[in-house]
Amino acid sequence: MDQSTALNILKSGQNVFLTGSAGTGKTYVINQYVQYLREREVPLAITASTGIAATHIDGQTIHSWSGIGIRDLINEKALDKIARNRQTVTRIKAASVLIIDEISMLSGKVLTGINVILQHFRKSTAPFGGLQVILSGDFFQLPPVSREPMTNKEKFAFMAPVWVEANFKICYLSHQYRQGRDALSFILDEIRTQDVSDDSLDRFKEKLEDDQKIDEAIQLFTHNADVDAMNTQKLMVNQNPLKVYYAQTEGHSNLVESLKSSVMAPHELSLKLDARVIFVKNNPDKGYFNGTMGVIVDFDREDDYPIVELSDGRTILAQPEEWTVSDEQEIILASFKQIPLRLAWAITIHKSQGMTLSQATLDLSKTFETGQGYVALSRLKSWDGLVLNGINQIALRLDSLAIKADKRFRELSETSEDWLNIYPKKDLVSLHDAFIIRSGGTLDPVIIEGYETKEKKYYKKEVKENTFQVTLEMVKKGKSIGEIAVERELTEGTIVGHLERIKADHPDVDITRFSPSHDILSKVEKTIEKIKEQHREDLLDKEGNAKIGYIHKALNGNLDYETIRLAKIFID
Repeated sequence: MDQSTALNILKSGQNVFLTGSAGTGKTYVINQYVQYLREREVPLAITASTGIAATHIDGQTIHSWSGIGIRDLINEKALDKIARNRQTVTRIKAASVLIIDEISMLSGKVLTGINVILQHFRKSTAPFGGLQVILSGDFFQLPPVSREPMTNKEKFAFMAPVWVEANFKICYLSHQYRQGRDALSFILDEIRTQDVSDDSLDRFKEKLEDDQKIDEAIQLFTHNADVDAMNTQKLMVNQNPLKVYYAQTEGHSNLVESLKSSVMAPHELSLKLDARVIFVKNNPDKGYFNGTMGVIVDFDREDDYPIVELSDGRTILAQPEEWTVSDEQEIILASFKQIPLRLAWAITIHKSQGMTLSQATLDLSKTFETGQGYVALSRLKSWDGLVLNGINQIALRLDSLAIKADKRFRELSETSEDWLNIYPKKDLVSLHDAFIIRSGGTLDPVIIEGYETKEKKYYKKEVKENTFQVTLEMVKKGKSIGEIAVERELTEGTIVGHLERIKADHPDVDITRFSPSHDILSKVEKTIEKIKEQHREDLLDKEGNAKIGYIHKALNGNLDYETIRLAKIFID
């Protein structure tokens, strides 16, 4: 199927699974559809199964958006807990379209849980609560990472009952854009059909015998131990002064040890100028996600924190982040605080998923999971950019169930094309327009033609000024925080930040309606006083104010961060 056909099916309002090999333009089609919906003011949610995948479509993780978090089972207790998060419930109710990218890394159990959440809060028994759902990905990519063994029924999203109930139209893209038609493209096609030719095997042998080295190429390994060894070696030969950052931990020793083993940030982080690094935590407000890569270009003069330059030229001050373990009442039992970075001259194949690389050195000699070799090879743009240090028999294998499913997806994609071809062009336009109206969008040509794509964050100062002014006008019109956040596709936390600025810069604007109750104000104010009485610098920010995280912790998690920030506006 070509991209225009897939886009027409998306516009029809059908639930869709958009698939195809790496480099066929799945993300491009998604972005085209997002542009189309935004022009017509259709409320949509753009998500992905991982943080790094979310960056490719300017979205957030489905776990965060839906409120499912790290759960893989949703019961009444979980639903009650999600219900306490106003922002989550508001966005679930407001959306008409939900996009989930990199679906291969979302298990069938999690997809089932998301369906339960959407049905519950949208008060609809229809699949996914009646949303149009677009799933995008390739099941030959790596499956979800799980500490517990999963059956194929649990592992693959297409095995979840809701997959059948949602009646997805399959759009299987076939034209290759990333690799063109060089040797790599043909080899990847052969791996997908599990019919690797003798000529291709000979090409792999030639790569193994070739002593070519590309010093600047990133190195991909199957195991973390090999990644760590390579990064340590690269750091040792770097002649710049060494800086070491030690994690701060609190809580029960067993829980702290559990955090240390699960958090990607090392307890002892060693860095130098010019070191390659990768972020290991999501923080969209600061402009990075788990998997964002860059180079250390400087260290902050005040706190000595590393400054990271990303591939797009942006620089980010990498400050410590906190990971916590909480009980059922959301009381923090243990915490781990560290700069969210790891060295990244080498990374695991799992971390490389979603990347496009001009050059890479691969070691597939310890491949232990089907699909790993395919994922690593498909990251590359061309065969010439590959340096191969090792390969084993598993490296070119794919999961047998995924192979059967892929064959069926190809057949169903042809059925989807047949379905689309039934409609004459005039009727197809009517079908598209009907979905826009049904989704709460507009067909007004003035609005559609006047739409301008939002500028990217590279023009931060101008965009921030403009976005604040828009919020200011909406506050003056009497809109609530939730309404502003939904209409502007921003987080409620961002809107609260705008309210902080309105109080400081526009004292004439009445914002008293946003004030929490007297009881909440009293609790927050007393908690702040108690924190300050401890005279501990680590509990205060540079201005001497109590840090939000410690206020939240002292209140045993009974108030969310946005409510605490709101309270501080009316206390200070």
